[in-house]
Amino acid sequence: MTPIFDWSFALEILPTLASALVITIQATVLGMLVAVTLGLVLAMLRRSRLHIVSLPAAFVIEFVRSTPLLVQMYFLFYVLPLTGVQMSPLMTGIVALGVHYATYCAEVYRAGIEAVPRGQWEAATALNMSRWRTAVGVVLPQAIPPVVPALGNYLVAMFKDTPLLSAITVVELLQQSKMIGSATFRYTEPLTLVGLLFLALSLMAAWGVRGLEARLQRYGGKR
Repeated sequence: MTPIFDWSFALEILPTLASALVITIQATVLGMLVAVTLGLVLAMLRRSRLHIVSLPAAFVIEFVRSTPLLVQMYFLFYVLPLTGVQMSPLMTGIVALGVHYATYCAEVYRAGIEAVPRGQWEAATALNMSRWRTAVGVVLPQAIPPVVPALGNYLVAMFKDTPLLSAITVVELLQQSKMIGSATFRYTEPLTLVGLLFLALSLMAAWGVRGLEARLQRYGGKR
């Protein structure tokens, strides 16, 4: 009788899944770097006093947030090359994840910035500090630490969204497990391992975010 879960088969396929896990982690880390950087830029542009700057930024944020990530991936992979801009499937996935989550990060940043007491802006103005220096040297150091947990949530969410990359031919962790299942007609072991790997890395990411939050509070993040 064939066992429900064959440990020897699970150990046999683990290296193959580990190689696909590298792709998943790479897409998540690089996508999150794009998201936190572009998100901050979008947040600052949306807060601009010039409507010619703030309105387009607000439109981009709301448009991207209101359309499915999978549709955006398809657009970048199948439509964008028609304009002459071509990227590898993995790079397309990283850009799609980064841009999509950047719009969510932008709103998190904006909430953190608006939570900074108005007196901080007024004090910087009284010291004749420029608006740029006030934002970078006074406001952002106070606004970012409190929103780290929310940004961490998006990191975990992005990690769990990486299976969508299979739609644009990227062989990430879940896609690799399905390929193993279709070749061996055994799905229990690969899918179980995938679930455990996602769980372990999500918990590690959450632990890392909590550590970063504590470190920022210890070294001046508290207001």
